[in-house]
Amino acid sequence: MARTRVLMLITELSMGGAARMVRELSNSLRQDMDVVEAVFNHADGVDFPGSQVPTSLDVGGGGGPVAKVMNLARRVSRTRRLKRLLKIDVSISHLEGAHWVDVLSRDREKVILCMHGSIVHNGDIRGAGGRLRSRVVLPLICRRADRIVTVSRGIADELASLGVDRRRIVAIPNGFDLSSIERRASEALTPEEGKLLDGPPVLIATGRLAAQKNHAALLDVFAALRRRRPCRLLIAGDGPLRSDLLQQAHALGLTVGEPWTGQLQPAEPHVVFLGVQANPFRFITRADLYVMTSGWEGFPLALCEAMACGTPVVTTDCATGPREILSDGASAPPGKLVLPEHTPAGVLMPLLHDPATYRQARACWADLLGDLLDKPEQRAALARGARDRVKAFGQAAIASRWEKLIREVLAG
Repeated sequence: MARTRVLMLITELSMGGAARMVRELSNSLRQDMDVVEAVFNHADGVDFPGSQVPTSLDVGGGGGPVAKVMNLARRVSRTRRLKRLLKIDVSISHLEGAHWVDVLSRDREKVILCMHGSIVHNGDIRGAGGRLRSRVVLPLICRRADRIVTVSRGIADELASLGVDRRRIVAIPNGFDLSSIERRASEALTPEEGKLLDGPPVLIATGRLAAQKNHAALLDVFAALRRRRPCRLLIAGDGPLRSDLLQQAHALGLTVGEPWTGQLQPAEPHVVFLGVQANPFRFITRADLYVMTSGWEGFPLALCEAMACGTPVVTTDCATGPREILSDGASAPPGKLVLPEHTPAGVLMPLLHDPATYRQARACWADLLGDLLDKPEQRAALARGARDRVKAFGQAAIASRWEKLIREVLAG
């Protein structure tokens, strides 16, 4: 019996959540299917580790409106040619730019769109153009696909509210190689790195230094917490707000360590920016708390990875993702969360972006974090609950759901 031929189409395979999910899913499906990964252009980013080298359409981006339209046309033409050459049975696209190319290049193959992020609550989608994209163009694209997979039920609800047929939407969360995470978490730190985990209790956050992750609010919360008790904050990642966050940390009177000028470990650092880490799990598993202050998410991989590391997690109750991860089936309270909500697997917290409630939310965060740092037994219980809960997102179980969906789509 011929093996099913699958194309994984993504804008780029750089170090991001969607890219990691694509690589993990591709590796899982390769057990029974022939899977090819394709990106728009190698130069845009293909730095995700792995032996598989993705096919490149060799079409860059950028430029004015005319250039963008021409690039889109070239990407569509080359993707259609690739699909025919490889005799693709099912094409699965990830991220908005790839969705356009996937549906416009459709030939005889089945098409599945995978939505990784919130649409309604995405702070990067702004203005009339953003509303046109999310509320008019996106639903039109979805109608050209056979199925739409969302990484959380919250995103599925958003698509349905935009007029997409709910019967064609399937929610499948991201899957994780939990044993690999545990193995990598056990790798040793260098003596210099180990010193960062010595001394006061350590909080850690990971993620791109961008508006979505709201590290600015995290620094404010941490400064308020430090006025009450000794502690240290580690932040792994890099991004466009690096300079702003470094300036903010200094302005808050915090002693800062960072790798970009070689000052990773000044005397008694309060906050340390670790930069991009190939294996952040070594730090996460040794920290006392993992914190996530995002304004919006889809299905935050980093949160699940911290849970798999056995680190108690504290996260904003942002629109999609964290609530489903920490407490499957738990209904959200009416209105926005204003007080901590404890679950067996972690703590959901108020958002930190509304100016009207910011001071109250910041105080709530500082109180909760200080309380947890004083209660090792409670942290240990949260860590056990997190490890139990994250088993639901094991790689094998999630891959099985994808395989079932692919079979159903091929069956018509």
